[in-house]
Amino acid sequence: MHRQHLHTRTVKLRRQTSITMPGSSLWLAPPPSHPLHAILTNLIETSIPAHFPDTTPRPPIFFPHMTLTSNVDPSIYADHPQEWLDGIAFPPASEVNVEFERVKTEDVYFRRCYIKCAFEGVKDVAAIARARGVEGEAEAGEKTKAWLAEWKEAFGPHVSLMYGNMTIDEAKLNEVERIVQESGVNFREPAGESTGWKGGVIWLVPTDENIAEWKPIATRTL
Repeated sequence: MHRQHLHTRTVKLRRQTSITMPGSSLWLAPPPSHPLHAILTNLIETSIPAHFPDTTPRPPIFFPHMTLTSNVDPSIYADHPQEWLDGIAFPPASEVNVEFERVKTEDVYFRRCYIKCAFEGVKDVAAIARARGVEGEAEAGEKTKAWLAEWKEAFGPHVSLMYGNMTIDEAKLNEVERIVQESGVNFREPAGESTGWKGGVIWLVPTDENIAEWKPIATRTL
């Protein structure tokens, strides 16, 4: 991870909302060299917020990512986050496939606007993240499998585009989807095109901090 780039982005993230998530999280970020990294960053920071000019406070800025699991107790990795992350048997990049399906909205702060992603391509990487990070299992056992089923039915894998409490009706959602597509993002449905990215970088992020402070304390390239 480029430390200078992270520092610059962190400065830009200052003065954002104090809403947090429980514990730490394991994220899957697009490879820094992948075109979607820059595209998603621009959508999150500029393009989409520009279509909500009256929103107060402004939607917070965050790094593009898919959350594999939250609720990771920091005591699990303690003072050795990189060593802990390196010890997890994540699947290889060739077996991790993020496929975009469609833009959705929910009346939930952290799922206000997001790109829903296909389950099959990320279920294994999400499973080992949950098993090792939360469930106390060396591999995907019964607890992790039960969580996977619940996760899939509840909202499943997604890449967030905007957090907030604003209302997004059908017309506004269609507008956002148009912006996303015009930026260069394609969807698997209905055309069946190749979308998203393969592999990526696992981030360990203390998400119990303010959103402005969300940055990795350990990373692992698949």
